[in-house]
Amino acid sequence: MKYSIFLFLAFSFSNFSNGQRTIEKTLEKWNKNTVSYISVEALYSAEHSIILDTRKKEEFEVSHLKNAIWVGYHDFNIANLSLTDKNAPIVVYCSIGVRSENIGEKLIAEGFTNVKNLYGGIFEWVERDYPIFDIDGNTTTKVHTFNKYWGKLLTKGEKVDR
Repeated sequence: MKYSIFLFLAFSFSNFSNGQRTIEKTLEKWNKNTVSYISVEALYSAEHSIILDTRKKEEFEVSHLKNAIWVGYHDFNIANLSLTDKNAPIVVYCSIGVRSENIGEKLIAEGFTNVKNLYGGIFEWVERDYPIFDIDGNTTTKVHTFNKYWGKLLTKGEKVDR
């Protein structure tokens, strides 16, 4: 009887923890929804947006969205940006949208009025089969996974974790 209860609990817990490994659940856990989201579909169809990559430099060098400007996360310094139009459409992104929310908050605090966080980040972009580019501007399938936990959220592309 005890063995049956143990198996039931172990099975239930494993299903629960595996069920939690989604971008949606991870964002619900880590984000505060202080920066409005934009979907990958909406960004892909957008005419003009300033796209800021808030990941580490080595992540950006593996792959990034077309025309993205690397601003970093720990290295982020708003003074290094040459953004003068506080109403310009700005989209921040990272692996899934956690770090980018923090950078978006800083931009909003500085008076930028049209800041959006890419829902699901570069992972969701790749999941929807949109192109990503390496440091030389060539299309690639490689995606830096940031860490082993985030890497489990990516099901397409070639995972890189250096």
